[in-house]
Amino acid sequence: MLQLQKIIPTYFDPATCAHSELWLKSIEVEPGERIQIQAPSGSGKTSLTHFLYGIRNEYSGSIRYDGSELRTLDPDQLADLRREKLAIVFQDMRLFPKPTLRDNFEIKRQLTEHHSKETILDWAGRLGIDHRLDTPAKLCSYGEQQRASIIRALLQPFKWILLDEPFSHLDDANAHKAMQLILEESEKQGAAVLLADLEIVPFYPSSRLIRLLA
Repeated sequence: MLQLQKIIPTYFDPATCAHSELWLKSIEVEPGERIQIQAPSGSGKTSLTHFLYGIRNEYSGSIRYDGSELRTLDPDQLADLRREKLAIVFQDMRLFPKPTLRDNFEIKRQLTEHHSKETILDWAGRLGIDHRLDTPAKLCSYGEQQRASIIRALLQPFKWILLDEPFSHLDDANAHKAMQLILEESEKQGAAVLLADLEIVPFYPSSRLIRLLA
């Protein structure tokens, strides 16, 4: 279970968050839940994603994964959490720019040993980037990079997956295909999905909507 206990960025005025459905609230995310976080610009969407992934800690309150306080994990424990239980699609994608897409996938595949090379080929074909596998990531379009970042995130075991504007560079057809792949893999693993976006994503069948600033 993921538990958020009254978290708020340290640079936010609590008075401006009185109507938030997340900041300064106590929230629990059960296994398999599909959470949609609607967050207008400036409300802390990306900050929240970074807090949950443990790469920033400028917040008060508590974030716990299966009872363990995130900020108390040592570097090895945090690395284990990210490798075995916590996947993410960053808004800025964060692929290695010079290696090819195939190499980006292979780095993740060898790190986690969770999926086969055949799975990578299958997913790349489904998302229409199989013809770009041997292209350096930096030479791919933003849409191709975004689809690659989604595949990379799914190449590991996870109990939670964090999605920060995962379809911002995709047209409707590709966004639907990517969403279907995410949901399929999340269901196989019984994982919770937390999707944060500026607007409500209409084709995401969420079980709960949380407005970051109501």
